[in-house]
Amino acid sequence: MRFSIGFMAMVIALAASAAAQDRVGPDRADVATAFARAQHLRHGINASEWFAQSGDYSASRTNRYTDAEDITLMARLGFDHVRLSIDATALEQDPRAADGLNGDFVVRLDRAVDTMLADGLAVEIDLHPSDEYKQQLRNGDDGVERFTALWRRLAAHYANRDPERVFFEILNEPEVSDPYRWAGIQAHVAEAIRQVAPRHTLIATGANYSNLRDLLKLDPLADGNVMYTFHFYEPHEFTHQGANWGVAWWNSTHAIPYPAPNPASNPDSSAAMQALLQEVPDAADRSELENYFLDGWDARHIRLLIDEAADWARTHHVPLLCNEFGVYRAYADPVSRANWIRDTRTALEADGIGWAMWDYRGGFGVVTKQDGQPAQVDETVVKALGLIKAGNRD
Repeated sequence: MRFSIGFMAMVIALAASAAAQDRVGPDRADVATAFARAQHLRHGINASEWFAQSGDYSASRTNRYTDAEDITLMARLGFDHVRLSIDATALEQDPRAADGLNGDFVVRLDRAVDTMLADGLAVEIDLHPSDEYKQQLRNGDDGVERFTALWRRLAAHYANRDPERVFFEILNEPEVSDPYRWAGIQAHVAEAIRQVAPRHTLIATGANYSNLRDLLKLDPLADGNVMYTFHFYEPHEFTHQGANWGVAWWNSTHAIPYPAPNPASNPDSSAAMQALLQEVPDAADRSELENYFLDGWDARHIRLLIDEAADWARTHHVPLLCNEFGVYRAYADPVSRANWIRDTRTALEADGIGWAMWDYRGGFGVVTKQDGQPAQVDETVVKALGLIKAGNRD
């Protein structure tokens, strides 16, 4: 990995600045603001594959994929905020307006944000670029400056929206494996955002894929008006069964039960486990799947992991959010999927951690929908989330 003298100097300067501020701690009023605003982000939903994760950002598609009726439904179901994924490259493309952002794309993005706010929903502005875009952050300084300049423009654009209900998430799953490099990048970008949007609360994350381990390695920013987030999909053997991305053998699995039955105590469970193991051709991969059963994944196991995240937040006295969790639904047993969602949601709430489920209508969705048609709500998932259609919670 190439580090230029300029970027390394920036990292050292930021680290020194943070160390100096750490001696007195972040501004208490800023920390109090972040904690107060975290109450707007208690139970949310991800609006994915709309303004990000798609090769088509034309008006004809974005106007159909998720619309004003969907946003109203999100609020009616009882969600209090939406994490809105936004592709970085789409923001940078022509035709650019005077603020340097893609004018046609941003007009539609503004309509989505303002509709959410009008429906009483808080909004996470989540910069959610492609893997190729993030590779430039890993490999060179030009990519870092490009990313920083984009955030400066985007934050300035939304600086006039209500800072109580609009949040700036610096980057989804950075995929920067070096936590020190990512710490320098994140601090640099946060400082740039703060120059143009001094009142808004930022959302920061750990390196790599924003998982629990990445969070536990993270040192908070010197800025006190910041929330922190992590993503939770443990165990992937269950949540990503049948997925055709990530680990190759996941694509071979389906109908894995949760909680994981104990094969040692029940002959039927042992036979069922053996049948599932036969779906995986490679012996080493089969061993990974077998360990899912032997490890006894259940609500207690999940709760202990979530407790680790909560302990980190208490140690650093920062508000914490889990803004991705969910189960790929195409090959999962619906009851098992609901069990996992319920156990994860209740563990997060028991530790006072706000959450946003992944996702609204994608492969992990709480609804099914055809473009331009009314959404069909998965009532089992709504119940697992502790929500009911009237918008109240259990």
